[in-house]
Amino acid sequence: MFVELGHFTLILALACAVVQSVLPLVGAARGWRSWMRVAEPAATTQFLLLVFSFAALTYAFVTSDFSLRLVVLNSHTAKPMLYKITGVWGNHEGSLLLWVLILAAFGAAVAWFGRQLPAGLRARVLAVQGMIGVAFLGFIIFTSNPFLRLAQPPFDGQGLNPLLQDPGLAFHPPFLYLGYVGLSMAFSFAVAALIEGRVDAAWARWVRPWTLAAWVFLSIGIALGSWWAYYELGWGGFWFWDPVENASFIPWLVATALLHSAIVVEKREVMKAWTILLAIIAFGFSLSGTFIVRSGLLTSVHAFASDPTRGLYVLGILAVFMGGALTLFAARAGAMEARGVFAPVSRESALLINNILLAVSAFVVFVGTLWPLVAELAFGRKLSVGAPFFNVAFPPFMVVLAILLPIGAILPWKRGRLGPVLYKLRGVLALAVAFGLLAYAIQTGKGNLGPIGLALGVWVLAGSAVDLWQRSGRGLFGQRLCRLARLPRADWGRVLAHGGLGIVIIGITGLLAWQIEDIRVAREGEPFAVGDYEITLDKVEEVEGPNYISTMATLTARRDGRVVSVLHPEKRVYPVEAMPTTEAAIDNGVWRDLYLVIGDPQQGGGWAVRTYVKPLANWIWGGAILMAFGGLLSLTDRRYRVAAGARRRRENLAANATPAE
Repeated sequence: MFVELGHFTLILALACAVVQSVLPLVGAARGWRSWMRVAEPAATTQFLLLVFSFAALTYAFVTSDFSLRLVVLNSHTAKPMLYKITGVWGNHEGSLLLWVLILAAFGAAVAWFGRQLPAGLRARVLAVQGMIGVAFLGFIIFTSNPFLRLAQPPFDGQGLNPLLQDPGLAFHPPFLYLGYVGLSMAFSFAVAALIEGRVDAAWARWVRPWTLAAWVFLSIGIALGSWWAYYELGWGGFWFWDPVENASFIPWLVATALLHSAIVVEKREVMKAWTILLAIIAFGFSLSGTFIVRSGLLTSVHAFASDPTRGLYVLGILAVFMGGALTLFAARAGAMEARGVFAPVSRESALLINNILLAVSAFVVFVGTLWPLVAELAFGRKLSVGAPFFNVAFPPFMVVLAILLPIGAILPWKRGRLGPVLYKLRGVLALAVAFGLLAYAIQTGKGNLGPIGLALGVWVLAGSAVDLWQRSGRGLFGQRLCRLARLPRADWGRVLAHGGLGIVIIGITGLLAWQIEDIRVAREGEPFAVGDYEITLDKVEEVEGPNYISTMATLTARRDGRVVSVLHPEKRVYPVEAMPTTEAAIDNGVWRDLYLVIGDPQQGGGWAVRTYVKPLANWIWGGAILMAFGGLLSLTDRRYRVAAGARRRRENLAANATPAE
């Protein structure tokens, strides 16, 4: 009965979304405040209905209700409880329900915390959000219903993909969806502003926290996915340029550009049209990611095995919302004239270059991701675009961006001079060059990637520190420290995010440039050397897990005769799914990871063993965490929670003076 109520509330949520998308929009157009006020209770009600529906589906998974088709296909009584719960969103239908739940949560958040918004704008934003809800709730109910029943329930289920039975995958998809769906708020604000025909500094102030929240969630989700791929898949990499990886990375790049362009609109009221366009495109890339995952047209370890019919439905949603928004954008282009002017050397120019680099790099990744599909459909040719293409086409944009970042952060608004800025960064430049030369002198038989990458990372990291110190003004050291403590949290958050990027660059450089790899047949009791380490395969044994059988190796790593770590790589077989997985064993460290993978037994005795020494690997995820923390710290800045100025108060007064009808 509880599960049936969940199905019923899902249908009610669709009806509620229809009301939310129609009445407030009509009310805002006619000035009927009573109709506009419908948006808030409708958004709240839709959210609560979807919470109940999602709870009902979760209950079915937890209790192993095999009368539900989705539970049969994605669960099993022998699964640990954590993976029974994560099985709810480890499939197409359940993940879509989570998608619309998060969409409704963002709409409800505007209803609860958007009281400072002008009534007309708030009603239009919630109406656009409701329209997106109608599209995806219709998609779920008519093509991907998670509550379909079986006439004859089996005694047990078929289990969940073993690759998804991991704590990293328990949290990775929800954070990604929070980022994907969070960009719908930027889209809704952009469309609402286009309908009103007004984009100004106040609008930029309102849209920034929602975009920043989506960016933070997307950053965490991408980092978790990269970390999972690193330790779970056993190939030792952190990024494969997989189509689904790219589908999350592209909107992250555009959202990063949107955050920076919104700053320019807020401070100087220029780049209005570009900012609106970025808000539309960012959500468009989120929808295209949904299409890539669910269409079945592109193969990926992350993709849901869905039929192309569902993909066409998502493609239709993408066409309607992007086509409608871009048409409205073209019609309102004249209302987005820039008010301010700026010199070629200024912070505005630096942010504009930042936007161009991010947008072009996102386009390059997008084209590379979809080109195999285009080539097959248009030319009948099967092509593969993989890491070699992306590793050549993408990094140059990021190198230029990293070089310009410390300079642009210190440049003044409107007009500046390059000489004084470079003078302030002279120590940073010297430090970066020194680190690069030191790396070049120490390494042997390596290329220039390591020294250049290390110098670039130090340049960004130290440049962020100088940017922060410059904001403390002049005076004695103690006085400047006191001023630093009183700086707005948004300034601290921005500097931490930029510093985190520098740390990520250093980590990627260390992993790619100085990694040691060894693949051999190892025999029990016979040590072998890898770099500075002596590895010994002690034993290999069969171990039974909760729902798998494991071939577990025990290897001891020594350095200078001292035991560094005892590692246990595994090869697991899940009997229910009849699928093997590789579980790498990693000795994590600040300066390096020791990474071991056990392979198959070899003819003549011994086991295949892969060993990697990965310098600075954890700096990648440490830097990503610092970037996300910087975003979260910025979100706590009170300037995101207070009124944007007298103009908004005048708008509210004018709206309150409009008679209700």
